[in-house]
Amino acid sequence: MSKIVKIKLKENPQSYRIEIGCDLLKTCGGWAKRCLRKETQKVVIISNAKVFALYGEAVKKSFEDAGFEVFVWKMGDGEKYKNFLSLENALKFFSENKLKRTDAIVALGGGVVGDLAGFAVSIYLRGISFLQIPTTVLAMIDSSVGGKTAVNTNFGKNLIGAFYHPKGVLIDIETLRTLPQREITAGFCEAVKQSVISSRKFFNQTKEFLEKFPTDTFKTHFSNSEFLDNLQKFLSAQVAFKAKIVAGDEREEANRTDSRSRKILNFGHTVAHALEKVTGYKRFRHGEAVAYGMLAAGEISKRIGIFEEDDFDLLNDAIHLTGKLPPTENIKSEEVIKALAFDKKQTSDSLQWILLEAIGKPVILQSRDIPDSIIKNSIEKILKK
Repeated sequence: MSKIVKIKLKENPQSYRIEIGCDLLKTCGGWAKRCLRKETQKVVIISNAKVFALYGEAVKKSFEDAGFEVFVWKMGDGEKYKNFLSLENALKFFSENKLKRTDAIVALGGGVVGDLAGFAVSIYLRGISFLQIPTTVLAMIDSSVGGKTAVNTNFGKNLIGAFYHPKGVLIDIETLRTLPQREITAGFCEAVKQSVISSRKFFNQTKEFLEKFPTDTFKTHFSNSEFLDNLQKFLSAQVAFKAKIVAGDEREEANRTDSRSRKILNFGHTVAHALEKVTGYKRFRHGEAVAYGMLAAGEISKRIGIFEEDDFDLLNDAIHLTGKLPPTENIKSEEVIKALAFDKKQTSDSLQWILLEAIGKPVILQSRDIPDSIIKNSIEKILKK
């Protein structure tokens, strides 16, 4: 049986449902019918070659069986393809196939596919409908939830984008069977991030899940009904947490600095985005970079005296349960610090840091209130590890 998580938006009359379960792709055409307007005739599936080879034909057939005329556009695989060229090509494809305002887009894939598709949809004909079918852990619990869409540029990650919500999200956990090991690690890094800013109870539950089902044996458990039940509950709890934060601060208000501002979801992302930028979006999966970013934020929190060593060690342990991370050799801390200037969390003349007072207690501080030497030394320490 699938689980339903609802997102109710205070500033937007639109609300939508996130459905989580097993073998949902078989009936995704009927699901789409329930989510989209009756007038919708054409649907474009945006995916990449790897994901489409695994699931694309089944999704396409289900949509066709439901009465939609289906087109397919495949983008490149990886963060480096989440760019203006891909955006332009997607928009051109929409236009060539004469999509109208009543038609829709379906994002089938990971976070890169979802971000690019969502942004393209938000600006085509000033916005048409779209659906998310995420196929990675990270996309399921993070990027498909909350309406953030964007592309990367040479002056920063996700600086060009829009808030644009889907009409629905369909999470079929069976798609995680085919996920490469690095994507599993990257997704669970994001899960650790969400749990450590939520509560100690949620953090402990996440850690216990990773201890019970190690990521290096993750794919061997899919014949185990207990595992599938645990995984469904785990993903549902992760989605519910993010949905609650998004519902309370849909557009990440600049002036909010409370512990339930949407900004807290950026824990670990300040350094992560800088790492991705200085390595040309080629060395790290996003979640892997977030892992290093969390360690850097934890180190800064510890050095300014608000985060206990024992809690830092627990965070470090949880991150290492997610799997092996790429090495950071040859990355210069000076370049990472320079790249921080392009972070979208800049307000006025200061960068906002999401740090920790304890597990489950995020805090937002201005960089001007943190000694530059602490930021520099913390980043250097994490890169040397």
